[in-house]
Amino acid sequence: MQHLSIVILGGTGFLGTRLVSRLLKEGHRVTVLSRDREQHKHLLVLPGLAIENCDVYDEAQLSERFRGRDVVINLVGILNERGFGGGGFRRAHTELTRGVLQAARSAGVARLLQVSSLKAAPGAPSHYLRSKGEAERLIREHNGTLDWTIFQPSVIFGPRDSFLNRFAALLGAVPLVFPLARADARFQPVFVDDVVEALVRCLRGGPASRRTLELGGPEVLTLRQIVARVAELTGRRRAIVGLPDWVARVQGLIMDFVPGRPFSSDNYRSLTVDSVCAEDGFAVLGIRPQSMLAVARQYLGTLEDNARLSHDRASAGRPRS
Repeated sequence: MQHLSIVILGGTGFLGTRLVSRLLKEGHRVTVLSRDREQHKHLLVLPGLAIENCDVYDEAQLSERFRGRDVVINLVGILNERGFGGGGFRRAHTELTRGVLQAARSAGVARLLQVSSLKAAPGAPSHYLRSKGEAERLIREHNGTLDWTIFQPSVIFGPRDSFLNRFAALLGAVPLVFPLARADARFQPVFVDDVVEALVRCLRGGPASRRTLELGGPEVLTLRQIVARVAELTGRRRAIVGLPDWVARVQGLIMDFVPGRPFSSDNYRSLTVDSVCAEDGFAVLGIRPQSMLAVARQYLGTLEDNARLSHDRASAGRPRS
């Protein structure tokens, strides 16, 4: 099979790192664009990978980096912005996509893969989902020969994720009772390697050409069920208490001003929409997605083992009552 020349935006993050490794193993020529290549030493060690400094918001720089490439993959996404009016989301999601489309046209790129988010739509309740939806609309309405596929995953999990691992850390920091906003919000958690597999199978288009694929795992779970599973696997069992919506909204407003924003008003608004697939994009590609309940044990279960060992060490030698 002919190897492709691929350029990736957002290739230094959680999903990008897994995707880059897979593409290199298959022999593709991969270039990752970054503001500062020296900050990503975990990628610099990968043989055959090119990391190039680039201002991805500069259309001229993008066009230069895109020239001669077969595929552009845009993974850029932020969960929170520095401000409050949605400008940060629009810049990172919508305006960047506009620049990518223009640069792809001028450089003669044939194929674009865009990772969006499940339930993204111009009329969605949060800045995050709206800006992703506007970016999708730009792609669908783009006049030109560019072939594209848009991926809409539900929340992505896997080793070193910022989803299950974040809840594991929060559970460790909060004793006894764990308050949870939008506890009944529903998700269809999807394994990172399944998303990578979907991207790889769509490099050349085929049945995914000019289509939007919703990607979800085999289970639909409430946020309460997900957090309970993390608590079980990490040995940090807590009473999970769902917050009334008005309290959750106040929590989001307060967290807007907490450094790092572990939760925000925009996150709250995103949670008012269930992240559950209406169509099975994996079925289109012939992929059987893996279960969160099974996979999470492989990396969160080590925390459970460590907790058990610590308890055993602490109780060793104590007389039985």
